[in-house]
Amino acid sequence: MVGVQRMWVVLFWTVLNFFFSGLVDGFVLGEQPLSKIAIHRITLGLSNSTSIRASPILLGSNGEDTEWVSVDLEHDNPSVGDWIGVFSPANFNSSTCLPESSESEDQAPYICSAPIKYKFVKDTNSGYTKTGKASLKFQIINQRADFSFVLFSGGLSKPKLVAVSNSVSFANPKAPLYPRLALGKAWNEMAVTWTSGYNIDEAVPFVEWGLKGGHQKRSPARTVGWRDPGFIHTSFLKDLWPNARYNYRMGHLLSNGSYVWSRSYSFRSSPFPGQDSLQRVIIFGDLGKAERDGSNEYSNYQPGSLNTTDQLIKDLPNFDIVFHIGDLPYSNGYLSQWDQFTSQVEPMASTVPYMVASGNHERDWPNSGSYYDGTDSGGECGVPAETTFYFPAKNRSKFWYSADYGMFHFCVADTENDWRKGTEQYRFLEHCLASVDRRKQPWLIFTGHRVLGYSSDFWYALEGSYAEPGGRESLQKLWQKYKVDIALFGHVHNYERTCPIYQNRCVNPEKSHYSGTVNGTIHIVVGGGGSHLSNFTDEVPSWSIYRDYDYGFVKMTAFNHSSLLFEYKKSRDGKVYDSFTISRDHRDVKGCAHDGCEPTTLAN
Repeated sequence: MVGVQRMWVVLFWTVLNFFFSGLVDGFVLGEQPLSKIAIHRITLGLSNSTSIRASPILLGSNGEDTEWVSVDLEHDNPSVGDWIGVFSPANFNSSTCLPESSESEDQAPYICSAPIKYKFVKDTNSGYTKTGKASLKFQIINQRADFSFVLFSGGLSKPKLVAVSNSVSFANPKAPLYPRLALGKAWNEMAVTWTSGYNIDEAVPFVEWGLKGGHQKRSPARTVGWRDPGFIHTSFLKDLWPNARYNYRMGHLLSNGSYVWSRSYSFRSSPFPGQDSLQRVIIFGDLGKAERDGSNEYSNYQPGSLNTTDQLIKDLPNFDIVFHIGDLPYSNGYLSQWDQFTSQVEPMASTVPYMVASGNHERDWPNSGSYYDGTDSGGECGVPAETTFYFPAKNRSKFWYSADYGMFHFCVADTENDWRKGTEQYRFLEHCLASVDRRKQPWLIFTGHRVLGYSSDFWYALEGSYAEPGGRESLQKLWQKYKVDIALFGHVHNYERTCPIYQNRCVNPEKSHYSGTVNGTIHIVVGGGGSHLSNFTDEVPSWSIYRDYDYGFVKMTAFNHSSLLFEYKKSRDGKVYDSFTISRDHRDVKGCAHDGCEPTTLAN
């Protein structure tokens, strides 16, 4: 536990160092809205004639983890640059500020922590600059601390602190919240991960669970990651019956013998490998997060995030498992965003397994061991992603793993770690593909974040690679040898489907129905979960069957061992805009294709 705490402290200081380095006039990464705020340049301009008040003072009195707060203000010198920032904890100060260099400003910063969200006053109060009076509403989630609302003038680049509201807080700020389900390392195991304010020395975490209407068991949890100011716990529910409905709730046994409970949830356990039943899988990448109250200029950051989330929540009874293949909240070092993201996806993640992959915005940082040397993670280096969500990898810092769901076998790559031939990940991927028994699990799916296959994205086309350079060259023989049905990727923020393809050439002329020998892999880009859309190249490659510049997600339905339906749906209406079917039996998998005539696999 001490080692994990130390890891988080190092992460915290790394992120702060990055924030205060003064890159691009306070605009650190060019994407995360909170990075626009020049926190280190804040000056004091408190005004006795300005007032700001938040209500209600007590939130969640009936166990709610989300509440609306009204903020009313009167300002004697209103301007178009006035904005309100939400701070948590409420009592912020400069006691933890990093020492400034000799070249920095004479005045040390008053605040060293960014707000968790903000709004410009004028955006919802058109007469504010004339009257000086305004009322705003913020949606607040329980983040294990109290909140205050601060009025600033001067815009985001030269903020002046004018007034601070009273604090508001949840009745139980430490409550267990935001459960995330994930497949365990065995098919009959489910992991439940949640966040609370209870240290393991303060309260014993566990999950109470059982078959719907049956006896309830208790499984202890381990606290796998500390984050200021909360704790992340994971409990493993084992020996589950296949396709059975289970109820569960998270609990903490306090030192005085009393219990703190979450509300009750339920999930359906996984089918056993090869089980012949209806199985429905959702896949998308690059979802991001957005604020339902309009904070953080959400429409300029992740404009499709809520549409995708809400459409999937609406359709929740009609799918069984989710794969979010990288770029989760785009927090970029603003750690409060992870709570807000887990709150946003909770209706899904608490009901069906929510499997994640690592993207550049989770992992990449110079000299941190990532394959790419960019700064997209904002200094997180994968730590929040690896602790906030469980995934069944052997090594948590190596974000590659396999997953079985009935007739599906998934090989999930970590595109932010080296995947080239001869590496540890390459050996894992080959073993993952080779070990499946296609008589039991006919549907073999490869997935990862960056496009290692094919994409006519504008920038990839400009490079001439039409994918991550070296991706196809390293992996296409594995896809062909083991007859991968479909390879899905995110990173590029649009949707695209290729023909069954090998070595840049279509190997099947069909476009909507495929049968017989598996002679090439169909490649899918499904990175239009929520972030800004990516342009295609003007010229359409011969292998590109369908392209869509819009937000959406993919649904795969296995009806049985010989019939699969693939659908692409738009987030805005949930309707199908592209689809195809695959029909075959396991003997077709053994049929010969170019570079794909291996007579046996490890499972034979």
